[in-house]
Amino acid sequence: MGKTILIVEDEQNIVDILSFNLGREGYDTLEAYDGRTGLQLALEQSPDLILLDLMLPKMNGFEVCKRLRDQGRSTPVIIITA
Repeated sequence: MGKTILIVEDEQNIVDILSFNLGREGYDTLEAYDGRTGLQLALEQSPDLILLDLMLPKMNGFEVCKRLRDQGRSTPVIIITA
């Protein structure tokens, strides 16, 4: 099984492009379209990397990252934002 990357992004077309290209490179992906779901997936699935947008519905990316760190998670996070 390959490494898993969680994509937390509210724009479908960006998620589709990232998922497609990461899949071609052998990565498994999980997708979330809002911060609350992204946080839940990050805690339940323990991905190897998180690609995180900042401007998200339900919970912004800063809060998602803060709550992950508050839970003791050190999963690498790459911020993707305009």
